[in-house]
Amino acid sequence: MKQFTYRLLSKVMVLSVMFLSVQSLFADKIKVEKLDDLPRYTYKLDIKAVEIFSDDKVLSDFTKQVKKDLLSDLDTYDITDSTTLQSYYANLGSIALIESEWEKYLTYLNLRIDLETKQANRLTKGLVASAVVRAKLKGGDDFATVFRDEYSKAIASLPYEVVQDSLKASKGSAEIISTNLIMGVINERIQPQLEKSNGEMSESTARGLLASVFTLKYMIPLKGIIQQELAKVIAANHIEKEDIWAARDQVLTLSDGKQEVVLAVWDSGVDTKIFNKTKQLWINTSEKPNNGIDDDNNGFIDDVHGIAFTLHSDKDISLLYPIGELINNEDELRNQNKGLIDLQASIDSEEAKALREKLSNLKQDQVKPFIEDLSIYGNYAHGTHVAGIAAAGNPFARILVARITFGHTMLPETPTVEQAKKDALAIVATIEYFKANGVRAVNMSWGGSLAGIESALEANNAGGSAEQRKKLSREIYNIGDKAFREAIQNAPEILFITSAGNSDNNVTFEEFYPSSYDYSNIISIGAVDQAGDETSFTSFGKVDVYGNGFEVESYVPGGHKMKYSGTSMSSPQVLNLVGKMLAINPKLTTIQLRQLVIDGADRKDTGDHIIALINPKKSIALAKKL
Repeated sequence: MKQFTYRLLSKVMVLSVMFLSVQSLFADKIKVEKLDDLPRYTYKLDIKAVEIFSDDKVLSDFTKQVKKDLLSDLDTYDITDSTTLQSYYANLGSIALIESEWEKYLTYLNLRIDLETKQANRLTKGLVASAVVRAKLKGGDDFATVFRDEYSKAIASLPYEVVQDSLKASKGSAEIISTNLIMGVINERIQPQLEKSNGEMSESTARGLLASVFTLKYMIPLKGIIQQELAKVIAANHIEKEDIWAARDQVLTLSDGKQEVVLAVWDSGVDTKIFNKTKQLWINTSEKPNNGIDDDNNGFIDDVHGIAFTLHSDKDISLLYPIGELINNEDELRNQNKGLIDLQASIDSEEAKALREKLSNLKQDQVKPFIEDLSIYGNYAHGTHVAGIAAAGNPFARILVARITFGHTMLPETPTVEQAKKDALAIVATIEYFKANGVRAVNMSWGGSLAGIESALEANNAGGSAEQRKKLSREIYNIGDKAFREAIQNAPEILFITSAGNSDNNVTFEEFYPSSYDYSNIISIGAVDQAGDETSFTSFGKVDVYGNGFEVESYVPGGHKMKYSGTSMSSPQVLNLVGKMLAINPKLTTIQLRQLVIDGADRKDTGDHIIALINPKKSIALAKKL
C-alpha cells in the first residue's frame, strides 16, 4: 500500500509541475539562448568546506539559499536546453534528499528522465538514489537490507544489452569512491578557493558541495552492497556486444594509394619513435635535427617532425608532453592508468586489483598528488594514443606533430587577458604552420569553454565580483575564440576534425570550442560503442558523425598499447578515414572530404533521434569514384 501511495503522489506531483510549466508558457519569462545568459550567485560559508557535512544547522541554511535561487531561475527564465534543465532538477533532487523530501526527489528524477534522449542514460538515471528513497518510504529497522532488495530489483529488471556499459562503469565508480577521496578533493579544490575569497563560492561550487552530501551519507556506506549486486547482474548476463567496426574498416597496402598525405595531430604530444619505426612520421627535410638552429628560418628550432608550445604558449622543442621526474615511475603510472580503465570496464585485472588496494588505503593528504600524477600521465599518453588511431592501416600517412600543453593541477592557473593573447597567437601560428607544410587534415581531441574560464577565475578568487568575473571571462574567451575561428576560416584547404566532448552536454548552448564551430572545413565527431550505440558521455548539439569511442586500442609512449574511451578516440578515426581517402584520391577538396565522410555514414535510429555512424569502406568507395 505504501509503495502504491508514494508512486501515486509522485505522479500527482509530476502532473502538477507539468501543469505549472504549461501555465508558465503564458508568463513573461526571459529566454535563455546560451548558458552565459543565466545569472550568477555567490554563497558564504564561514566554516571549512568539509565541516558542512557535520554541521546540520549550517548545511540546512546553506541548502535553503541554494534551493531558493534554483527555483527562482526556473520561475524567471525560459530554459530550453535539456542538459541545463536536467542539472537544475538534479540539484533540486540532491536538496530533496538532504531535506528528506523523498517523494519530491522522485518528482525531480522523473523530470530528468523525461528530458533524457540517450536510452541507457534514461534507464540508469538515479538508480542508487531512487532505491534509497524507496527504502526510506518503506521504512523498517534494517535499512540496508531493504535498500539491497530495492536496488537489486531495479538493476535486474533493466535490459542488460542496453545498459551493460553503464552498469559496469557504476561498479567501477563504486569500487574507487571513498570518504578520503571525496574529502581530499574538497580540501584541495574547494577549500583553497574559500580561503582566498573569505568563504565565498559560486553557485556551481555550492551545488557540487551539496551533491557530495548524498555520496558521503548514502553512496559510500552502501558501496559494498552496490558492488555486490552489480557484480551479480554483470556475471549473470554476460553479453558480448557485436563489434561493427572491423567490418567497416579498410586497411591500405602500398599498392592501394597514390601519394603520401600529411596529417596533423594537434594534441598533448607524440612519441615520434613509434611512428619513425613504422615510417609514418612527417619529416621537415629543410631542418637539421638537434642542432639548436632554425635551419629553414621558419621561426621554429629543430622542427624536424613538428612544433610544440608550452603551457604558457612559448615555443618548445620537445614533441612529447613533459612528464619530468615522473618518467622514473612511468611503468607504475601506466599500470595505474590501466587499472582505472579496467575498473570502469569491470575487468578484474591485476592492475585493477592493485589500484583498488591503493585507493582503499589512500589518505586525504595523498589525494592531490595521486590525482595530479595520474593527470600528468594521461596528458603524456593522450597524443600518442590519438596518433596511433589516426595512422592505423595507412602506409601513406605522415604524422606531423603539434604539441599543445594541457594543465594537470587540481587548482588551475589563473586565466588572464595577457595569456589569452599569447594563446591566440600560438593557435594562429600553429595553423599557419599546417598551411605552410601541406597539412590536409588535422585532429583536435581537445577543447574549452567559457564556463571553464570562469570556473578557473573563481578557483583563484580572480576577476572581482561574480558579475565582474563573468565579464572578464567573456573578454578572455572572445580573444581566443575570435582568433581560432578566423584561423580556421583562413585555412580552407585543411579539414579540421574535432572531438565533440565527453560532458554529455549541448556544446553550442555551453559555447564549447572548437566542437561548436560550424564551418565548411570543420567536422565534429561524437562517440558510440563497439555496437554503434551512443556512449553515455558523448556531447551533442553539433555532431556531424559518430565513431567508435569505447575501449579503442592504440599506442602509448614507449610502444605499449592500451584501450581508452572518449570522443578523443572517435575523432582521430575520421582523420584516419580522411587520410586513406586522400592517399587514394589526392585531388579531393576539403569540402568533398567532409561530405564523403557524411555521405558514407550509416544512419541509425536511436529511438529519439538519428545518428550517423562513419563507414570507412563506403566513404572510400565513394572517394574512388570521384
